[in-house]
Amino acid sequence: MSSSQLSEHLTPGQLEEFRNSGFLILRGCIPADYVNQIRQISFRQLSALEGDIEFEADLNYPGAPVSHDAPGGQTVRRLRQAISRDPIFLRLVREPFLLGPLQQLLGPSIVMPLAHHNCIMTKQPQFSSDTGWHQDIRYWSFSTPELINAWIALGAENAENGCLQLLPGTHRQHFEQRRFDEEKFLRTDLEENRAVLNSAIRTQLAPGDLLLFHARCFHSATRNYSDTPKLSAVFTFRAADNVPLPGTRSDELPELLLS
Repeated sequence: MSSSQLSEHLTPGQLEEFRNSGFLILRGCIPADYVNQIRQISFRQLSALEGDIEFEADLNYPGAPVSHDAPGGQTVRRLRQAISRDPIFLRLVREPFLLGPLQQLLGPSIVMPLAHHNCIMTKQPQFSSDTGWHQDIRYWSFSTPELINAWIALGAENAENGCLQLLPGTHRQHFEQRRFDEEKFLRTDLEENRAVLNSAIRTQLAPGDLLLFHARCFHSATRNYSDTPKLSAVFTFRAADNVPLPGTRSDELPELLLS
């Protein structure tokens, strides 16, 4: 499920792969200068607990500290609102090597919602958490669920440090409500879900790899079992005519028209 090129255009085979699987890995898509600068900015802001932050203790996922006052209670899960943190993020999302593939998948006019993702996602050693199988669209409200996430590896991502896992083809499938738990995670104890769960693919990434995945494609991740923090830059994109529904969380913040 990967490609090895730095290009502004996807091949017909890559387009077909995304349509069938719901995700695509573009190896070495993000230049090293971007990766290195974003890592420096992120570690500096993590150390200072700067800006809008989501802590592991906020979500109570398995492995997370039970409260902000507990051991590890100040462990950061996400540096939110990345676009407002440094000009480099705005430069990055306007680059042709990112916009080109998105335009092929979504259409010529690309909008970036600031209400969803737009963050540096981290998994810290010792106090990170497990995230169950879910679709990002579960809490989003747009005219259609046709949105794409761009996941940029800022370091190595593997099974040990909690790389993303995906269920190929699930962006095209319908799942009845009984197959989810009360928090809208796909139930792992249900025999009906066994076959699709057995299809899971780990997306092992190197620094600068770009993972594009559909907002309906189920994904999960374990906690970080290594002794090194894992960082990823994550953004969401939509076509200009796929507007957020008024009065919803998706409509709370401004958006960026990128093309």
